[in-house]
Amino acid sequence: MLFDLVEEKKRKKMNLNCAIIDDEPLAAQLLAGYAERTPFLNLVGVYNNAIDAMRALRSTNINLLFLDIQMPELSGIEFATILPPEVMVIFTTAFDRYAVDSFKVNTVDYLLKPISYETFVKAADKALKRHIDLTKAETYSRDRIIFVKSDYKLLRINLDDILYVEGVKEYVKIVIEGEGKPIMSLMNMKTIEEFLPSPEFLRVHRSFIVHMPKVNAIDRMRLVIGDNIISVSDTYKNAVQEYIDSHTLA
Repeated sequence: MLFDLVEEKKRKKMNLNCAIIDDEPLAAQLLAGYAERTPFLNLVGVYNNAIDAMRALRSTNINLLFLDIQMPELSGIEFATILPPEVMVIFTTAFDRYAVDSFKVNTVDYLLKPISYETFVKAADKALKRHIDLTKAETYSRDRIIFVKSDYKLLRINLDDILYVEGVKEYVKIVIEGEGKPIMSLMNMKTIEEFLPSPEFLRVHRSFIVHMPKVNAIDRMRLVIGDNIISVSDTYKNAVQEYIDSHTLA
């Protein structure tokens, strides 16, 4: 699959700058060793408290923190609340009682000590995927184009021209405004859904993703778009209703 290859190339090229904050020297040393073994992680610092880390990281571009929770002066959760929103956090702790509170911040994962390398690298990989997705969303927002493979060619599609996408067995059918013939591409709906910016493009049915600004009218959860009427399935009604509510004048 074309998109799978593109994604894999991105993962190979992209690195995350990371730091470790843990007041237990042995735990910090273990995580530092894990980070150095992981090809896509660039370890820029190891700190034994949040205050020292705050001073040191002020001028450093950090993507990811491996952050202990129980620490003197400033806890990991308290520190996480003052981080820039783009900094991802993986909590590393011996206690499970903070799990609920931890997910109120930009938490990628919550790892309980002792932490194996397998657990560590799975969490780091989740952070990498999130970083790629955010970077991808920023790129699409700026460039407003995607390329899809169709009949052995790469075709450029302007996002603004898409009316809707329909899943047809192992293909997707991309319907373009002003074009009589849709573009057929061999991929699944989940793949293209991840590439399209949300909520501008909304999954409204197992087989349909709709470009919501192109919707002309809505009649009892039936979307009129171009010459077509697409029904919203029960699974996606709440998301569609939220979009409608946010764009409706009271």
